[in-house]
Amino acid sequence: MSNLSLKLKNIASDSNFPILMALCCVHCFNDLLQAVISAVYPMLKDDLSLNFAQIGLITLVYQIAASVFQPAVGLAFDKRPFVGSLPMGMCSTTLGIILFAWSSSLAMVLVSVFLVGVGSSTLHPEASRITSLASHGRRGLAQSIFQVGGNLGTSTGPLLVALLVAPYGRHHVMWFLIISALAFYAMRPICRWYRGYLNGIKSRTSGKSQHHLPLPLSKRRTIFVIGVLLVLIFSKYIYMASLTNYYTFYLIDKFGVSIQHSQIFLFVFLVSTAVGTLVGGPIGDRYGRKPVIWVSILGTAPFSMLMPYTGLAMTVVLSFCVGFMLSSAFPAILLYSQELLPNKLGLVSGLFFGFAFGIAGVASAVLGNFADSYGIETVYHACAYMPLLGLVAYFLPNLKKDGVTTL
Repeated sequence: MSNLSLKLKNIASDSNFPILMALCCVHCFNDLLQAVISAVYPMLKDDLSLNFAQIGLITLVYQIAASVFQPAVGLAFDKRPFVGSLPMGMCSTTLGIILFAWSSSLAMVLVSVFLVGVGSSTLHPEASRITSLASHGRRGLAQSIFQVGGNLGTSTGPLLVALLVAPYGRHHVMWFLIISALAFYAMRPICRWYRGYLNGIKSRTSGKSQHHLPLPLSKRRTIFVIGVLLVLIFSKYIYMASLTNYYTFYLIDKFGVSIQHSQIFLFVFLVSTAVGTLVGGPIGDRYGRKPVIWVSILGTAPFSMLMPYTGLAMTVVLSFCVGFMLSSAFPAILLYSQELLPNKLGLVSGLFFGFAFGIAGVASAVLGNFADSYGIETVYHACAYMPLLGLVAYFLPNLKKDGVTTL
């Protein structure tokens, strides 16, 4: 039996496995709702006569809302855990989706995506922290299960938009309230488990000082390594922003495909990110986080640099390779950072999710203006070199090699 199959069998026998699967489903439903925003961009552009700069502004507002609040939410719930945090975030997302379906002006669109972003800011750090708490030490695989849910949701969103919304009009986004209802239902066992977990912690620590795990590296070196990880996130999400938000426009402009076909090709790319995410965590458990980070980001460069010079079929194939390689990095980066700061799981999760979303938002706004000025194809020629920043992974200490005990 392969190492991955053995780990899957072991974690499936764990009493917390249903909770991990529920977290995976919640992440899937949440990110599916968020993927609706960018998937509807071509229709929104036509409905409201928007330009690429305004599309970039919409993404910027959404990503800022989905990023700025995440570290604060993570830190707040590290200090004062709240059982109802996940439903609270989904309430904001649901309201945003309703407004987005009926927005008749750019201002209304900006308010709606802001609400969706706030929901994301609440859910991601909290759900990631609960995943770590429920992992029973198998954090790489547990985080991959959690992350693959998000990737599946992100990849399914454009496909459902192509089937349910594109042929009938933007108001049919209201169908996605069914997904919101499913998310609330999936949160019920998580909230019950989390309440029991917190009650158990309170009973064990009553009258005792809270136990803190030691840092694996010195504080100065930890800050430096966190900085290197943020540079890697920067390189990954600038290129991911160009694909997630402008790939459909690129295919329509360069190859003349229809909106529905462009959504299907976007679905192929996003499915590859789900596959890469599932693979990245267990490989990191076995071989260490650094090799996964190094290979996944730097290894994307040959595919990204070749893609602007190929035909439609090869572009779709290369987009799958790019998505697979890049997505395998994030679980490794997130777990590496959590191992550096084991007492601040929510803060670290919020910091890295928030920074990733913030970079994606700023990049989308800049790339939108760039596309208006120089053309959408030029965006892909320029962004193709971003994965080369993966070279900075050289400066990451190999925790296993350095004798540091990982969580």
